[in-house]
Amino acid sequence: MNIAGLVGRTLAQLGAAHAFGVVGSGNFHLTNALRENGVPFTAARHEGGAATMADAYSRMSGLVSILTTHQGCGLTNAATGIGEAAKSRTPMIVLTADAAGSAVRSNFRIDQDGLARSLGAVPERVHSAQSAVADTVRAFRTAQNERRTVVLSVPLDVQAQPVPAGTPRRVPPVAPTGFVRPNASLVRGLADVLSTAKRPVFVAGRGARYAAEELKALAAQSGALLATSAVANGLFEGEEFNLGISGGFSTPETAALIRDADALIGWGCTLNMWTMRHGSLINPDAVVVQVDLDDSALGANREIHLGVIGDCAATAADVLAELQASQAEPPAKYRTPETAARIDAGARWQNVPVEDLSTSERIDPRVLTLELDALLPAERLVSVDSGNFMGYPATHLSVPDEFGFCFTQAFQSIGLGLGTAIGAALARPDRLPVLGTGDGGFLMAISELETAVRLGLPLVVIVYNDAAYGAEVHHFGAANDAAGTDMETVTFPDTDIAAIARGYGADGITVRTPSDLAAVTGWLEGPRTVPLVIDAKIASDGGAWWLAEAFKGH
Repeated sequence: MNIAGLVGRTLAQLGAAHAFGVVGSGNFHLTNALRENGVPFTAARHEGGAATMADAYSRMSGLVSILTTHQGCGLTNAATGIGEAAKSRTPMIVLTADAAGSAVRSNFRIDQDGLARSLGAVPERVHSAQSAVADTVRAFRTAQNERRTVVLSVPLDVQAQPVPAGTPRRVPPVAPTGFVRPNASLVRGLADVLSTAKRPVFVAGRGARYAAEELKALAAQSGALLATSAVANGLFEGEEFNLGISGGFSTPETAALIRDADALIGWGCTLNMWTMRHGSLINPDAVVVQVDLDDSALGANREIHLGVIGDCAATAADVLAELQASQAEPPAKYRTPETAARIDAGARWQNVPVEDLSTSERIDPRVLTLELDALLPAERLVSVDSGNFMGYPATHLSVPDEFGFCFTQAFQSIGLGLGTAIGAALARPDRLPVLGTGDGGFLMAISELETAVRLGLPLVVIVYNDAAYGAEVHHFGAANDAAGTDMETVTFPDTDIAAIARGYGADGITVRTPSDLAAVTGWLEGPRTVPLVIDAKIASDGGAWWLAEAFKGH
């Protein structure tokens, strides 16, 4: 066995869950070593798609995934997806070849470690045959226990070396890091905040996705309302006092209830500009608290009054015990019948009346999404690309829980949707995968439609087709309408996306009116052996409400 085989075997033994990639000469042996040792492999059509598939797989499974790339250009092709994963603290290993140390004139030579660092990933490498196992274990431990995206470079000359005599045939598993218990005095401090607050609100983020039950129990004990950041959408689904998503996707009623809070506690959530609408959702008199495992996250985006380092579930459980010891009965506080009525009437976009903008040729995207919400099975996994359209699937498609929503938006790149949906679908084959994407992002990544067809995924792709990069049209058009701004750079002739989808082997339909959605029912009743692409010709909304928030951060 050579070192390429040893690295693949070691990663498999450590628990690598699934590998994605495009195989070239540099990563051919590495990829086959993974496969030979039981790691499933999905071949993508572009490294960028493969990176996002791996990212989404880890988000939805909680396991370490592998992206495998050729040296140099293979790695740079994946850079955007790696950047998204790194910014999202996705536990993922980028297993990439590298030019041999002596190949100083190689066409493939780049500073791979420098590239990884620039993307926010952790650079690691297999330095020698003698250190190969230790190097690989170190990379895996960092990915799993620190929840980091790690770029593990394996130079070609090292790959080819024989495994040293005496190398163990098995490596012990990497033990996951245990709960980080919060400091007892900080627990008492947070309990005091909740005891004195009259209108507390919890906002849970990515770091709280495994703490739903603990947070629900603490909220009930402290009289708090529940909300999430966009990436944690679905965490409190079914709860009476669930406000839904906090931030740009909030309904007016949700925004008002959060803005009136006198105590705002972020759980695994940095309370960034998206989640807090650049701070406008924070009452100037509110006490702001953050609970996070990462010390650098505390106060990173805004001033806080109390920062607690600790696991969200463990912290919530400790604070609950503190409150129960001092309270005879849980106080109602913000959990009044009046608040419940407000939430029931206006905290879900599905309940907010729609002024239908449809024409005979184009359907209102809200009407479209609400119709699909009623048609599609409840057990679904919604993935969302980026663009002007993205609020519709994020707000008007319900999800069963936090593992029913995959939102790769940390880098704000369009074109990640198809990869996201494929990776998420492979992680959760028990649910119907649904993708919301714009025509620009879909066409940018359309090569991965072949991957979905090849895999036989029952994927529903909703293409919100306005024949434009809609965000730019609405932003610059609205800002400069009187000047007659030239929009030809961001508008395009209408594209028959349904026909293109059929050319890839998928089913494709065109939707201009609600009656056209009858074909969706037919597909749902069929074998669902190929994706369904819905080319929805949407009416203009005049610029989605969340765009105003998005462009404030540019």
